[in-house]
Amino acid sequence: MIDMENFKKRRNIAILGSTGSIGTQALDVVRGMGLNVTALCANRSIDLLEKQAREFNPSVVAVMDLAAASELKIKLADTSVRVLQGMDGFIEAATLEQNDVVLNSVVGMVGLVPTLAIIGAGKDLALANKETLVAGGQLVINAAREKGVPILPVDSEHSAIFQCLQGSPGDHAFRRIILTASGGPFFGKKREELLDVTPEQALRHPNWSMGAKITIDSATLMNKGLEVIEAAWLFNKGVDDIEVVVQRESIIHSAVEYCDNSVIAQLGTPDMRIPIQYAISYPDRVPSPAKPLDLFEVGKLTFFRPDTETFVCLAACKEAMRRGGLAPAAANGANEMAVELFLKRKIGFLDIGKFVWEAMERQPKVDNFTVEDVLECDKAAREYVMKASHN
Repeated sequence: MIDMENFKKRRNIAILGSTGSIGTQALDVVRGMGLNVTALCANRSIDLLEKQAREFNPSVVAVMDLAAASELKIKLADTSVRVLQGMDGFIEAATLEQNDVVLNSVVGMVGLVPTLAIIGAGKDLALANKETLVAGGQLVINAAREKGVPILPVDSEHSAIFQCLQGSPGDHAFRRIILTASGGPFFGKKREELLDVTPEQALRHPNWSMGAKITIDSATLMNKGLEVIEAAWLFNKGVDDIEVVVQRESIIHSAVEYCDNSVIAQLGTPDMRIPIQYAISYPDRVPSPAKPLDLFEVGKLTFFRPDTETFVCLAACKEAMRRGGLAPAAANGANEMAVELFLKRKIGFLDIGKFVWEAMERQPKVDNFTVEDVLECDKAAREYVMKASHN
């Protein structure tokens, strides 16, 4: 059994995106484990961030929005918590000397630069910001290898794969990834049935409680496409060695197939606190606040092939990874803008996949690129979607 007192001494945690879905659940885990919070970061949700700061008393908090940061300074003037602002503030918070592990759970491309800073500082990285690896995977993985920094996956699927690989004799024995998907709220529907889908309908996920952007991505299967790219980088596999399987009950979170045809899967209730906690506690396991899995209650497990003709985002992401270079960054940037426009009712549900494909195909092939190139590609893809949506 883990010695929790010694464990706590070496687990000072900073959380980027502490007011979002993953961040708030991470704090639930931290609260239960009694760990020390060194830094909290958010975009602009300062009312919740203030409450978190008063409860966990971090050394610093950082707010991306400058006006909101100024307001929070006033709110926290009676405390010892230092308030930072902007991207520089995020980076300072993420690279504090006392940090043992940094959870990056911000949503979108804004997470890339802090991820590279965390790795550069030699901190353990618990990664829930999938766009980091989608857009800048080559840069991130190379930096992590160079610095010897572990990337601990927080996504339920990648955590499952990571757990299934514990004790693996090596890459030679590991043949294939079976990446599971819930299928989202529109499983089984065809394109003509999705023409008039509303944001409210797309936000009704059958199994998981998540933020708006990732929930829309789940409805389009873009989320699964992003996860294919992420898995390819994390586990050094080609996209054709990753099979997506729709597992409607969200009980099997993913599996790996070995060269002897054995398949090892990770199961659990659909509760993000399980993978969050494993990333924080790795390589140890500690009691979880999540509900235990009752297989009798589950009753049955079902499996289906994904419909990539209706949900084209999954196919677009696989093609982007095959093309390599900045194609995944273009697909991701286009999707972020398209989801934003859909939530504002400026475009239709099916337009999301259309714009992702078009932006990805417009991206010229490049072999070597910098962080600045990734950010410029992301900007160009967003601008393309914005312009195309007005035509």
